[in-house]
Amino acid sequence: MNYGELQANVQDIVENAIPAATLAMLVRQAEQKIYNTVQFANLRKNVTGSMSANNKYLSAPNDFLSVYSLAAVKANGEYLYLLNKDVNFIREAYPSPTSTGLPKHYAIFGPTFSDTNELSFILGPTPDAAYSAELHYYYYPTSIVQSSIATFGAITAGSSYTNGTYFNVPLTGGSGSGATARVVVSGGAVTSVTLQNPGVFYAVGNTLSAAASSIGGTGSGFSIPVATVDNATGTSWLGDNFDTVLLNGTLIEAIRFIKGEQETVQIYETLYAQAIALAKQLGDGKQRMDAYRDGQVRVQVK
Repeated sequence: MNYGELQANVQDIVENAIPAATLAMLVRQAEQKIYNTVQFANLRKNVTGSMSANNKYLSAPNDFLSVYSLAAVKANGEYLYLLNKDVNFIREAYPSPTSTGLPKHYAIFGPTFSDTNELSFILGPTPDAAYSAELHYYYYPTSIVQSSIATFGAITAGSSYTNGTYFNVPLTGGSGSGATARVVVSGGAVTSVTLQNPGVFYAVGNTLSAAASSIGGTGSGFSIPVATVDNATGTSWLGDNFDTVLLNGTLIEAIRFIKGEQETVQIYETLYAQAIALAKQLGDGKQRMDAYRDGQVRVQVK
């Protein structure tokens, strides 16, 4: 199931026109719920990096969800798998950041000040050398939502706009819909555009703008191109391999959005519960064991 098919099925089943940008938001909410309920082996990544000598912090990837394992690799290739602890444990066990050695423990420390979307790890003890690091982790895969804006190109600033910072400004133009941004106007010109809602169905090269009424009521000439989009094909692992859980998860969000009858909501919740149970049998059951020893895969019965 691709995004176009998912969109059409949801609209047909709920028999209600849901705006494209709203439906995209509902789909992302359903995906988030699913990815935090089931840990599919297919949604693991492995990345290598380097610990810095005398630096107790290690950055996590931007798509990081949770740790499967974190290892320090010695120069001879030997792996030492670090134990996950609380930050307070690291602080108490290794109170002096200048006391260095081969790291044995780590904790999720939180985002860096310069990038609030990127988590980091704190290591204990502080590395005494630039050890290689190998992180095996669960991640948020690209959403099935098709052609959401990822990045912008260079701003054409325009002139005579009203100075200020404007939030959730609807962006006009292009092939898609639903994109909004935080727009900063200084000296009568647009100086900053920060994406707030990426919208859906945009294309690289689309030229977007905003009504003057949305950014102070005066001015003209502002535009900004779409540089990159996410998932131009509208496909995903979940849509290709377990579309029942994605469809039913989205239907729950959709029926609540249109304020459906409680009886209808319960029907969709039951269908979703059945679908997520099957997904858990795969991700939390069959993918974590084999049939070699037992003759068949054992799945916990509740």
